[in-house]
Amino acid sequence: MATFRVSAALRHPVALLGMAITTVMALLFLALLVLDALGYFRNPYFGLLLFVTLPAAFLVGLLLIPLGIHLDARRRRRSPGAASADWPVLDLTIPRQRKIIAGVLLLTVVNLVLLTTASSGAVHYMETTEFCGRVCHTTMEPQYAAHQSGPHARVACVDCHVGPGVGALVQSKMAGTRQLWQIATNRVPRPVPSPIETMRPARFTCENCHWPEKLHGDEVRVFREYADDEASTETATTMMMFVGGGSAALGIGSGIHWHMNLANEIEYIATDPARETIPYVRLRTPDGTVREYTAPNVSAAQFATVPRRRMDCLDCHNRPAHTFFATPERAVDAAIAAGRIPRDLPFVRREAVAALRAEYPDKHAALVAIANRLREFYKARPSSDTELMNRIVAGTQDVWARNVFPAMNVKWGTYPNHISHIDTPGCFRCHDDEHTTQDGRVIKQDCEMCHKEQQQPQ
Repeated sequence: MATFRVSAALRHPVALLGMAITTVMALLFLALLVLDALGYFRNPYFGLLLFVTLPAAFLVGLLLIPLGIHLDARRRRRSPGAASADWPVLDLTIPRQRKIIAGVLLLTVVNLVLLTTASSGAVHYMETTEFCGRVCHTTMEPQYAAHQSGPHARVACVDCHVGPGVGALVQSKMAGTRQLWQIATNRVPRPVPSPIETMRPARFTCENCHWPEKLHGDEVRVFREYADDEASTETATTMMMFVGGGSAALGIGSGIHWHMNLANEIEYIATDPARETIPYVRLRTPDGTVREYTAPNVSAAQFATVPRRRMDCLDCHNRPAHTFFATPERAVDAAIAAGRIPRDLPFVRREAVAALRAEYPDKHAALVAIANRLREFYKARPSSDTELMNRIVAGTQDVWARNVFPAMNVKWGTYPNHISHIDTPGCFRCHDDEHTTQDGRVIKQDCEMCHKEQQQPQ
């Protein structure tokens, strides 16, 4: 029987290289894992190194070891006079073989522990907001910037975009693989389309935090706008918003959130990807009555076999975590109202809007051009306060950086927001006084169904 010595087989250069790579990667992984646990690293790319690159190199090293053994066996078979390669005989009564087997088993356990730890860490790391928004920096920069400055900044991306369970995890990783291929081949769509069809229903996302039957009642909101005159004159409109909410069972299903009353089943059909054109609406009331509303020159029969969508939060709140302003005017008004752009200098609103309306090739050029334009304008007025001028410049640059991303072809209004009906059809997609039933009922466009302007005290 042919003699087989594992130690000799492991002397093949490929096997030795595999052992060296495996050993170095294992020690490096453990050392960096400890440093990461102690909080020494905060860079998002560190997670990519620790949980993806090092484990991948470790696995390659492991694969090289049996490859080296195979190459060594093939070399032996081709040597003149070499004996045929038989399977080794394992004899546990031999102390040396027991030690070899024990060593192999120990190393196998260590390898499994390391790979399991790395796999678990990789899954966890890929679920972080930093991974989603910063690793693919250019591609996801618009969404990440909007998310970080929005009301859902502490909600992780996966809480809305990835469902629970193995199926959702596999689906998300398959989508991530496709997106990685698009990045590697420079085929990323610009701008990145909103996940309208693949977005999880609100009952699995929004309703984990927002109770749909909660009664919000009426809320007073003040909308501030500013003129282009020298004083950037403020106009404040106070509105009583009939947010409503609640359930019919408690007798409080009313207001804007009447649409989300669980007893009201509203379904619709949209004929465009953005769901801005809605020719058909179906309402099932709590008593079981069904009403079908159609736009002019449309009949319900045309949509008898077309799948309908059940209305939920995302049909109005379609940009809850990644909101962009539709126009520079609205962005500047919001910044002035929040105090990020002071209006103590002349024509602040007019000049800021003018600087934001211009098109720039990239972020660096935009920030430089905005600063130069505003500084030149105010330096021509000797009375301008330098500190105020610097705040105006910084505030205007911040507005641009949060809303415009030339590399991804994201401009003002690229991502429409269906809340309200000022910059997009919004509510008027259905509430247009034109969607009617066969018996003449209409979806009204009555402003005071949702809000009412409050009179200012004299």
